[in-house]
Amino acid sequence: MTVEHVNVLIVGAGLSGIGAAYHLKTGCPSKSYAILEGRHAVGGTWDLFRYPGIRSDSDMYTLGYRFKPWTNAKAIADGSSIRTYVRETAREHGIDRHIRFGHMVKAASWSTGTARWTVTAERNGAPVRMTCDFLFMCSGYYSYEAGYTPDFEGIGDFGGDIIHPQKWPDDIDYAGKKVVVIGSGATAVTLVPELAKDAGHVVMLQRSPTYMVSRPSTDKAAIWLRGVLPGKLAYALTRWKNVLLGMFFYRQARTYPAKARERLVGMVRNELGPDYDVATHFVPAYNPWDQRLCLVPDSDFFQSLKSGSASIETGHIDRFEPAGIRLKSGKLLEADMVVTATGLELQFLGGLDMQVDGRAIRTGDLVSYKGMMYSDLPNLAAVFGYTNASWTLKADLTSEYVCRLLNHMDRTGARICTPRLREGDVNTEAKPPLSSGYFARAISRMPKQGSRMPWQQNHNYLKDLMALRFGAIDDGAMEFSRCAETAAAMPAEATSAT
Repeated sequence: MTVEHVNVLIVGAGLSGIGAAYHLKTGCPSKSYAILEGRHAVGGTWDLFRYPGIRSDSDMYTLGYRFKPWTNAKAIADGSSIRTYVRETAREHGIDRHIRFGHMVKAASWSTGTARWTVTAERNGAPVRMTCDFLFMCSGYYSYEAGYTPDFEGIGDFGGDIIHPQKWPDDIDYAGKKVVVIGSGATAVTLVPELAKDAGHVVMLQRSPTYMVSRPSTDKAAIWLRGVLPGKLAYALTRWKNVLLGMFFYRQARTYPAKARERLVGMVRNELGPDYDVATHFVPAYNPWDQRLCLVPDSDFFQSLKSGSASIETGHIDRFEPAGIRLKSGKLLEADMVVTATGLELQFLGGLDMQVDGRAIRTGDLVSYKGMMYSDLPNLAAVFGYTNASWTLKADLTSEYVCRLLNHMDRTGARICTPRLREGDVNTEAKPPLSSGYFARAISRMPKQGSRMPWQQNHNYLKDLMALRFGAIDDGAMEFSRCAETAAAMPAEATSAT
């Protein structure tokens, strides 16, 4: 059986994967590439999630690609619009012709002798193998198979429907029903006002509060700039405005957490009025940006609370009962339907069975290099976006860096690039970027962080911009070499430097 070979193999045809393909096409036009996508559509997250009200929790001027202006009027966009945007990008640049749908990648094995990855995917139940010089993981950070649902006592006793937003059914009817949404993150805050339009009543049940901030779904400055400037320039200016404002507010919140807490809670009080129990339901025990802030476009969540179509309950679940959920306080929340917006199952490097020269790789043993490659893992990069800003900001920079890296290797004749963490260089630790539950549950599988660069993740777009777009490729931590087959065919004096 002939095994197909490409220079670069991209895993995932979502926002990151399509962006990576564009950068390869423009930055490394001589490189062949293919995209393996386990599902049967472009879009990744924005095709998978179909729950009511699904939308971005970042503005589209920064979540959108740097190279493709976002022209929709709404900066906080619905899932369907984002899905269309990603598919348009793939079609406009001919990227869709390189996608192999229905190829669920299962394993990847590296051979130093040939300087190649052998990637095994499953298609219609049968294995399909491809080889590549460089493996680019754009498969996201969570499992597409299922979301996280705690093992609630008595959950089998409940007489109604139990739905996780990641597996939202097309035919569910919640009109006039009593609905309980468990969770207080972005998904829950999105679902509650949308469900409340038709449900009898919606309760958001949270163990503890989350910081929430309201903002308009449209960007008036962006609309004005589009009216007076060429589209690409208006988009670039809006993008930088939002990047810099986001960085400023994040830095202020981390530098002055007490003031940031006071301001955020005060904004909620202004939304809900002096009689609402903000102290119980909207004052978290942690500092702002220890966990991601919840965005409330056009105050829709607060409007549903004020109208009485939705409410909040803060407490701990004791057990499920046939008629609803019994809290530890003894209170029964009656429900016809329960939505478990309880988080994701984090997954690193696509959850692949990965080997290097026959040695099994555990993601928890790896150390992150520049937030996108890993110690002792050759010719592989992975997109992991920001937790304090839009995902695509880091995805674009990662793809640009990969192109620079590949071009450097072509110029120098190197076939293998491997980040090497040498003993005593830095201290390493498992350091989640946020204190959220889904990071805490995955701490043993999470790649470690170093105590200094390039083994430390910045979470700072400007620093990453300088390091990844302009910084040195051969920085002393990246080891370059030729493969054994190539070296064997070269004179001894030529191989001495490998």
